[in-house]
Amino acid sequence: EIICSYRTTPMPYKWPKEFKTVPLLTKVAGKMAYFKDGTSHDIDAVILCTGYLHSFPFLSDKNLRLETKNRLWPLGLYRGIVWEKNPKLFYIGMQDQWYTFNMFDAQAWLTRDFILGRHKAPSLKEMQKNSAEWRNNEEKADTAKKQIIFQGSYVKDLIKDTNYPNFDIDKVNEVFLHWKHDKMDSIMGYRDVSYPSVLTGTPSPKHHTKWADALDDSLKCYLGAPEKVSNL
Repeated sequence: EIICSYRTTPMPYKWPKEFKTVPLLTKVAGKMAYFKDGTSHDIDAVILCTGYLHSFPFLSDKNLRLETKNRLWPLGLYRGIVWEKNPKLFYIGMQDQWYTFNMFDAQAWLTRDFILGRHKAPSLKEMQKNSAEWRNNEEKADTAKKQIIFQGSYVKDLIKDTNYPNFDIDKVNEVFLHWKHDKMDSIMGYRDVSYPSVLTGTPSPKHHTKWADALDDSLKCYLGAPEKVSNL
């Protein structure tokens, strides 16, 4: 049996019968785990899935340190990257993520342009007004679909002012929506679904072995023959 402990709300997936969800873990004594709902379970191992924590202990000056929860629009960052209290400082990748490396790349390109003087940060009041508008839109994004579209709009906003290579962000949003649907439909099977490239339209080939059975992550196995699945 696998026990998933959640901090705030349970994950709404169709778990296999071997999975059980319970509220927050409060303590562990020996091999006994205790949970917020008063239940307890004898356990063999604990896997901590702690999520993201924004922590910058090397920035001793609090006027330079971003302090935020993991969310799509942290306040204090003009255009999601420029530290409003000191526009010579930049943060990249601070947002909760649907998009990842394309967004990080676009942020880096815009950061480069600020550093090279191609763009100049406006007044603090103007930066804060811009950030507040983005935060307001973020707070309206109360579904996965709206969050995906929100972050896609942010990536578009980054790209429009740089020479970062353009790509079909609306199509990427569609892929994310299909992926989210597949995940809700089968938490153990969504990794077996492949999607087409938004650049070439070429579908990604399906892996030879189902994700749940793919225990060998070597390059030889990945590119080679299907794994032999043991019944043990």
